[in-house]
Amino acid sequence: MKTLIRASALAIGMAAMLGAGAARADAPALKSVRNGAATISYRAQGQGPLVLLIASTGRGTEEFGQLAERLAERGYRVLRPEPRGIGASQGPMEEVSFHDFANDFAAVIRNEGGKAILAGHAYGNWIARTIASDHPELARGVVLIAAGAKAWPKELSEAITMINDPASTREQRLQGLRLAFFAKGSDPAPWLQGWHPAVTKSQRAARKLTNRDDWWAGGTVPMLDLQGGADPFRPASSRDELKQQFGDRVSVKVIADASHALPAEKPIETADAIADWADTLAK
Repeated sequence: MKTLIRASALAIGMAAMLGAGAARADAPALKSVRNGAATISYRAQGQGPLVLLIASTGRGTEEFGQLAERLAERGYRVLRPEPRGIGASQGPMEEVSFHDFANDFAAVIRNEGGKAILAGHAYGNWIARTIASDHPELARGVVLIAAGAKAWPKELSEAITMINDPASTREQRLQGLRLAFFAKGSDPAPWLQGWHPAVTKSQRAARKLTNRDDWWAGGTVPMLDLQGGADPFRPASSRDELKQQFGDRVSVKVIADASHALPAEKPIETADAIADWADTLAK
């Protein structure tokens, strides 16, 4: 009997060790790559075709954890590079343009090998489109996650400025998050953290230094315009803006009950929409 008990305990212990090993194997690996004077840190997980996730204004990619895990489950290798000024990513922050940021992330793709689906959240969609325009050999497709319309109310940009301001009260910032980022019924509190004002400043300056015609088309690859149904940056009247301009290159998908923080509010739905669309593309 004692022998059986010891054997059972050993089997359970071995199973636990194997389970822990599997969990570690599936966990994101932290890697880095150089692009000139910049060093870009990124997480990589999963196996399969590449998907590169790019964060919104002044934010990092740690909050894409659930989204990345789901994409990995769907058979993709997910790359989450941090922009300059967040985590271990560093490099010049002044007198830089979208092209500099695109080169940073292009270096990540080259480090991994092959082409990638370029999925950018909000501000990040501009960088995704810049990569596809500047480095067409690295792009399989572009996903615009909660991309704004061609024009949006000034108060939404002002809300982002206020949220980034350390002088703003907690209640003011929550009000701004509810206005600009989160649908009714979603909890905006987690986004009280994770803002990097210096990064926001650098990214906004980069927009002014970049000619929109350089990146707007996002190269010539297929494009998924993934929208939140309650996103004030993307009212219903603007649903087909890009499809009308670029035709059959563009697929439009709307996720209900989500706002501008779409991948945070609906990470599984966002991941499945990306994977479903990416599954249709040529390898």
